[in-house]
Amino acid sequence: MERLSTEAKLPDSFFGGRDDISMQMGLIWSQIKAPLIVPLLRLAVVLCLIMSVMLFVERLYMAVVIVLIKLFGRKPEKRYKWEPMKDDVELGNSAYPMVLVQIPMYNEREVYQLSIGAACGLSWPSDRIIIQVLDDSTDPTIKDMVELECQRWASKGINIKYEIRDNRNGYKAGALKEGMKRSYVKSCDFVAIFDADFQPEPDFLWRTIPFLLHNPELALVQTRWKFVNSNECLMTRMQEMSLDYHFTVEQEVGSSTHAFFGFNGTAGVWRIAAINEAGGWKDRTTVEDMDLAVRASLKGWKFVYLGSIQVKNELPSTFKAYRYQQHRWSCGPANLFRKMVMEIIRNKKVTCWKKVHVIYSFFFVRKIIAHINAFVFYCIVLPATVLVPEVVVPKWGGIYIPSLITLLNAVGTPRSIHLLVFWILFENVMSLHRTKATIIGLLEASRVNEWIVTEKLGDALKTLKVATKLPRKPRFRIGERLHLLELAVGLYLFFCGCYDFIFGKNYFYLFLYIQATAFFIIGFGYVGTFVPNS
Repeated sequence: MERLSTEAKLPDSFFGGRDDISMQMGLIWSQIKAPLIVPLLRLAVVLCLIMSVMLFVERLYMAVVIVLIKLFGRKPEKRYKWEPMKDDVELGNSAYPMVLVQIPMYNEREVYQLSIGAACGLSWPSDRIIIQVLDDSTDPTIKDMVELECQRWASKGINIKYEIRDNRNGYKAGALKEGMKRSYVKSCDFVAIFDADFQPEPDFLWRTIPFLLHNPELALVQTRWKFVNSNECLMTRMQEMSLDYHFTVEQEVGSSTHAFFGFNGTAGVWRIAAINEAGGWKDRTTVEDMDLAVRASLKGWKFVYLGSIQVKNELPSTFKAYRYQQHRWSCGPANLFRKMVMEIIRNKKVTCWKKVHVIYSFFFVRKIIAHINAFVFYCIVLPATVLVPEVVVPKWGGIYIPSLITLLNAVGTPRSIHLLVFWILFENVMSLHRTKATIIGLLEASRVNEWIVTEKLGDALKTLKVATKLPRKPRFRIGERLHLLELAVGLYLFFCGCYDFIFGKNYFYLFLYIQATAFFIIGFGYVGTFVPNS
């Protein structure tokens, strides 16, 4: 019996069909490329270049202002009246304003003792301060522990109030609003707010309250954050670089030019009269702090930023917690912009300069353009030009401006300048989620009001590491470790890199491969701190 040939087993139609499919796809691509793909990609390049220029001008402006501030020494103490508070023999402690300290928390098992202890350790006349713990915890065990901690401090003579609700409506904003309704708050002049992982120094009130006391036009004193776990892992170092720029440059410039800067939600002191005049806390977005700051600013109130006062706190060190935080921080401002842009335009109490600054600089460039351009330009459009060589991106737009923007961002954290390349790659990956969240906020789509409290580890990680030294079989959960969006973008970049390696002439594939690797690493969950299963 003769052996059947390959042709007998696989008819010509099989090979012909396979070749026909590839030829047809090539034909379709060639037919739509010139009339459709090329013009659309050129338009995308132009729009991205415009956004890049807007970002560069914004960064350059802030760089010039911050240099002038350093040269001329425009410290807050020189711009506003400030003098230390002194004892009054006749009035006694009544000469000091009544201060409310609010600590909103939700299932904060690991850090509740730190935050309550730091608040109770604030140096201020004991009969002129009230510590208010706003506990929205749903875990009965944690609730009991927080209440016991409050009772422990109360037994030491601290005026501390433990407040709970029967619901979580409005999340943090709802808790703060409910706390302000208590009868004893009516006697308070100022309110200091600290999230559950924040630990102010004992002299915090002595250094901040005088600004509000001697300058009746001031509504808010915002202080800087100091990250106690910035060296936890590479991811926390990347976060430190981004946030240090925010505090070192953005906040400082907004404060020094009397323009506008947002309340960071914690480590600040408010004048209660300003909160009430602005309409109080609102839960219409996930950035209730920014919402209140914008409304107070539109009423004519001023804010001051004190970079010299640093309050210790914790950065999210797990990628899951960081993603949720970034979704909230990106979606909320975009949604607030949608809700308030016309209100800002119609406002008659503030100058046109402040309106332009809030709408264009604060919201449009920093909260919308910055996120969208980082992802669309560097992760979608630039790689696409590899596949469509007819579209050329000028060097000034593809190399020089991005490099300058990156260097201007790096000035906030000089100690991490050697990690700049890793920071760029990490920020490009995170721009995927920030862009998605920004679009959700602008369109008010699903998840627009999603609020998931950022997980704090405190000393729990050290305890877990000690407890899990014995060998154990790791449990792999696909839903927790695999991130499909990052993997999809990584595959796209890898494909573009392979195409450029074969057909390109400018070595662009080197960047594409490196950036694709960053997406793959994060896509497979190998970033941040891994918390062992207890």
